[in-house]
Amino acid sequence: MTQRWLQIRGDPSVREFVFEQTRAPGAFDEHLDEVLERTGRLIRDHGVFHAKIHFSSNRVTLWLLSDPLRYRVYVKDEFLDPAFCSIFPRVAYTSWAVVPRRAVARALGEFRRLRTMDPHLYLRAGSLNVVNGLVGLNFSCDGSHYVDYADFLANASQLYA
Repeated sequence: MTQRWLQIRGDPSVREFVFEQTRAPGAFDEHLDEVLERTGRLIRDHGVFHAKIHFSSNRVTLWLLSDPLRYRVYVKDEFLDPAFCSIFPRVAYTSWAVVPRRAVARALGEFRRLRTMDPHLYLRAGSLNVVNGLVGLNFSCDGSHYVDYADFLANASQLYA
């Protein structure tokens, strides 16, 4: 993949009022460690190759290697169920992944930081695709970023400080 950082500006009316709103913590914020850890486990051990965490609406969208053309949406009560991972068979981490297994937790850890770093500018949704190596970020200012995971891990702390 060509290394690049794609930024897409969203609705100007949303950007205009971004500092007049503040993040309202939801169920995923109250269980942030659990949400991130569970997402990582699904990617590393249960055949999920693309996961999108919608922090603001308390849902997760998953794409599985065993059925890549269909995505699955799980709301907070389903995803926060302690037995959730058991509905997916254990699968070895895919050899198609360009994201090293050990980098999954680091990328998701950056999601935590971006979600909680500022009451006005914060991560609304974040995605990780380990096969194509893309990280997707959607922010409260309605801006979106798509970046190679290695660039994301190398630069996120400076760019979003």
